[in-house]
Amino acid sequence: MSSKLTHLDDAGQARMVDVGEKPATERRAVAQATLRVSRETAWAVMAGDTPKGDVLGVARIAGILAAKRTSELIPLCHPLALSFVGVEGSVDTDAGTIVLRAEARTTGPTGVEMEAMTAASVAALTVYDMVKGIERGAEIAEVVLLEKSGGRSGHWTRAAHS
Repeated sequence: MSSKLTHLDDAGQARMVDVGEKPATERRAVAQATLRVSRETAWAVMAGDTPKGDVLGVARIAGILAAKRTSELIPLCHPLALSFVGVEGSVDTDAGTIVLRAEARTTGPTGVEMEAMTAASVAALTVYDMVKGIERGAEIAEVVLLEKSGGRSGHWTRAAHS
């Protein structure tokens, strides 16, 4: 792993990385956001019985839209021609968790980790927005990159949480 920060020029100023000479490869990234809620809220989301309607359906669309706008939100990200973005939600009523998993793919000279993480983050924020009327204490507990592949660094997978 390189210790040089690629988004800084020789003077230490932030810059966009020049990826013009990098080969285009198939890139894929998977990220996940986890929310903690009460069992009652988890049941309401799973049943589609919330005041704002289909929480997971709206979160899925919000995440997809967010991935497509990542370069507008994260200043040094390159605009990418995404070939796929998918967001899926699952609810564990016993644990009181809602998990949003996002996948992004492209063929290009730079990865899609930020697009996957943006999709998962915005999907989680959307869930929070849609359940805050029934539970103000909902918590976005984590947003993590689970896996990435493509490019010079190859395939990487997050080690299982202990």
